[in-house]
Amino acid sequence: MHKNVLDRFIKYCKFETTSVDDAGVTPSSDNQFVLARELRSEMERIGLTDVQLDDNCYLFGKLAGNSDSKEKIGFISHIDTSNSVSGKNVDPQIIKYLGGDIKLKSGRVIELSKNPDLNDYVGQDIVTSTGDTLLGCDDKGGIAIIMTAMEYLINHPEIPHGEISVAFTPDEEIGCGADHFDVKGFDANFAYTVDGGKLGEIEYENFNAGSAFITINGKSFHPGDSKNKMVNACLVLAELITLFPAHQTPATTEGYEGFYHFDGVTASCQEAKCEIIIRDHDTTKFNLKMDFVKNACDFLNKKHGENTVVCKSKESYYNMKEQILPHFHLVENAKNAMTECGIEPIIIPIRGGTDGSRLSFMGLPCPNISTGGHNFHGYQEYVPVASLEKMVDVVVAIAKKY
Repeated sequence: MHKNVLDRFIKYCKFETTSVDDAGVTPSSDNQFVLARELRSEMERIGLTDVQLDDNCYLFGKLAGNSDSKEKIGFISHIDTSNSVSGKNVDPQIIKYLGGDIKLKSGRVIELSKNPDLNDYVGQDIVTSTGDTLLGCDDKGGIAIIMTAMEYLINHPEIPHGEISVAFTPDEEIGCGADHFDVKGFDANFAYTVDGGKLGEIEYENFNAGSAFITINGKSFHPGDSKNKMVNACLVLAELITLFPAHQTPATTEGYEGFYHFDGVTASCQEAKCEIIIRDHDTTKFNLKMDFVKNACDFLNKKHGENTVVCKSKESYYNMKEQILPHFHLVENAKNAMTECGIEPIIIPIRGGTDGSRLSFMGLPCPNISTGGHNFHGYQEYVPVASLEKMVDVVVAIAKKY
């Protein structure tokens, strides 16, 4: 029904839009502007109004309502792609999936044993990369879905809907997608990020997130003359790690279970540094986890001397659930829209963050819905074409409800 969503998706994937950690500017990479300018022209061409691209690469547009509805709904996706895997020279491949493993052009394999969802797509067309790059469905799938849905609504004025706002944003993958988002200028009561995975996903819960940056100040002496003098920062760091519960790591948790994650370590006898990522859906448990890190450092300072372990912690984002619950029609309408489109809704917590979380706390309640893609941020990323097409129907159906 929406064959042009595939054409759009393939076109967008070929734009290199990788974001860059610690760039200190927004957008973090100039190449995000290249796709943003293309999208701006396309938005104007299909008939969206008030199309604006600002200096930070936030692209807004509007579709006027054609009903008496006073509600203003929005749809948001991000322009950048993850820097976990190269996003340069992406060459999307369309295959007819007939079952079994998928051997990519590079020789890498999407194994059925590790990707049982493939069984749902036998007989369907699937888009992959060559296996040398990511594909970019996160979130060019979302952009293609939103653009195609807006064009469909424009071409079918008999479908009633309220005013719709559209936004395509930079730097979501590095946690900065909401930094310069103009909520007032976006001018919507509510919104959905179209940035999820498997067809049917609806997400309105995410981790509370924090980080701890730890510096261990050792005392280095000649190893042959260091008794009762040396404090080996490497060993203090090892001692710190052993204080943490082994069953609360990313590799041992799922669903609503939180974790501590030692994300990076450098160490010598004189000085050691590490970063710890702290996550939990439950606010009380999250606060206890943040306190645990501080208490562990205090314990080691009492043992090894004041300021041996210096801990600087920060909270990054919070569970948007408390912002969504007063507006639970957002979840119910997404569920009903999917059911009407023949899709089984899958309500799951996000084991990570989302721009929707920050936007919700900025006054724009904003749950997340699927793109249909799988295996984001890796060489084995794929998306069934039918899933992209069905999500266009879902966006149109949600728009009708507002």
